[in-house]
Amino acid sequence: MQQHDFDVSYWHNPPRGLPMNYSLASFCALTLSTSITLAQAPDLILHNAKIVTVDEKFTIVQAMAIKDGKILKTGSNEEVLKIKGANTVVKDAAGKTVLPGLIDSHVHPAGAAMHEFDHPIPAFETIQDVLDYIKARAKVLPKGEWIVLRQVFITRLKEQRYPTKAEMDAASPLHPVLYSTGPDASLNSLALKLSKIDKDFKVNDGGAGQVEKDLKTGEPTGILRNCTRFVKTSQPSQRQPTEADNIERLHLLLKDYNSVGLTGIIDRAAGTSSLERFKKLKDADKLTVRLAASYSMGTSSPLETLEKDIAKLATHPMRAPDNMIRIIGVKIFLDGGMLTGSAYMQKPWGLSKIYSIDDPTYRGLLFLSRDKLLGMAHATVKNGMQFTAHSVGDGAVETLVSIYEEINRTTPVRSTRPCITHSNFMFKDAIEKMPKIGIVADIQPAWLYLDSHTLVSQFGVERLEYFQPLQSIFKAGGIVGGGSDHMQRIDSMNSVNPYNPFLGMSVAINRKGKYYPQKLRPEQALTREQAIRFYTMNNAHLMFLEKEIGSLEVGKQGDFIVLDRDILTCDEDTIAQTKCLATYLSGKQVYAVK
Repeated sequence: MQQHDFDVSYWHNPPRGLPMNYSLASFCALTLSTSITLAQAPDLILHNAKIVTVDEKFTIVQAMAIKDGKILKTGSNEEVLKIKGANTVVKDAAGKTVLPGLIDSHVHPAGAAMHEFDHPIPAFETIQDVLDYIKARAKVLPKGEWIVLRQVFITRLKEQRYPTKAEMDAASPLHPVLYSTGPDASLNSLALKLSKIDKDFKVNDGGAGQVEKDLKTGEPTGILRNCTRFVKTSQPSQRQPTEADNIERLHLLLKDYNSVGLTGIIDRAAGTSSLERFKKLKDADKLTVRLAASYSMGTSSPLETLEKDIAKLATHPMRAPDNMIRIIGVKIFLDGGMLTGSAYMQKPWGLSKIYSIDDPTYRGLLFLSRDKLLGMAHATVKNGMQFTAHSVGDGAVETLVSIYEEINRTTPVRSTRPCITHSNFMFKDAIEKMPKIGIVADIQPAWLYLDSHTLVSQFGVERLEYFQPLQSIFKAGGIVGGGSDHMQRIDSMNSVNPYNPFLGMSVAINRKGKYYPQKLRPEQALTREQAIRFYTMNNAHLMFLEKEIGSLEVGKQGDFIVLDRDILTCDEDTIAQTKCLATYLSGKQVYAVK
């Protein structure tokens, strides 16, 4: 049945079946009634499904109706189908499982999208893979041009160590080489020379960091801790992207996010240019995920300057309420990484060949003073925004939680949802304080999946009692959201880090690593229901959108996905292989399996 257009000819030729004495007034009344019915009828009905609403009671229903992008009704097939209208699209889900659109609490989409723009970058599993790549680049780049390889983590190499200065010298003696894992790195001799990092070099800019030196000769080994800012890299001659290239590849990545069920993301280090690109996609009606952004802010400027920058950010046009793009707050870096051996721990790391640690008292690095951290966090809260800091080690988490406690004594923080980003190593006291103060966290199960074997080797199982302590946080009443920390490559399973949310759910449920098949601290595993909340309602809360998305309830946006299996009942070992058959954003299909 098709909806009629109420044109002039319709008025002069009333539908068959009306009595000859039918008055114009009566006909007008019937037409108005019909028009109201059509206006109220849903645009889309999905029925014969297992719809996991993720409401407070975790209700499961058969059918759902959507009108103007929002959920109009949920219930049984009979209850929902009876409100269909002449123009309602009715889809039979054939018994498939339906979830709310999934959300990733931590991605870096702008950089990740451009990672292989110039040339394909292979997977790196061994030191030899790294050296082969360096040799290959040396053949195509002019002499003296920098070879830069980023985010290839030593924990994920077979040898579990940095490539040495000597190895990189042999692979590329005429090109400076930077092997960067974030703030930490390994350099060859030419790179050290060009950067003027020698035996007399000292970190004297007021920031944290150290240059590893040979205990016998005093010469730099090539390994830098939080010192890549001193490396004098230059712009390579490789093909540079235009603005159109950046937007095109960002759109391509977002479509790939849709293909694995993602309808929302939090950019945890957004910049002005990337936000403008998201806005351009929105204005062109090509934005297929909802974006919340933590604006990336450096910490080297004087506190007074940083406080002014934070106040200015609070007036940014993208601070206005918007369920598609919104700046939610500020992101800084508080400590190093567990993948590089620089996360700030409560206890010493311990001697390590993997991380090249030879100081038994070494605890990692904090990147700024407590006074500056307190000032930045307080300014952010005072301006009504969320403050979050990259805080990997339990020492960094302890520092940040104490800062939130101190601010909360005079300026309530709960409404701003102060966050701990990564929060990999925690402790009981911090977990208990989360719900009391209103602290939230975003955690990436992919790190457990890819790095647990290294962590067990370094710390032992006992010290990992509160490594990604998801079940403890849930039981305490804290809110933690699941993410990926996606940095490189458009590939949901083989990127750095993999952003497939079903892999994340699987790891949160089974606590198994790729190279560590035992369950790591299984008492911290989530149930399947919790794992779904981890990637839906909890992340909606982190986005400040829990009233609009995260569950399939009347009045909320029609963001939902259709799956190829029931992840509530399927074999636990197959959850990671779950495929998304279709993805909808506000009732509009943005992905369908081919």
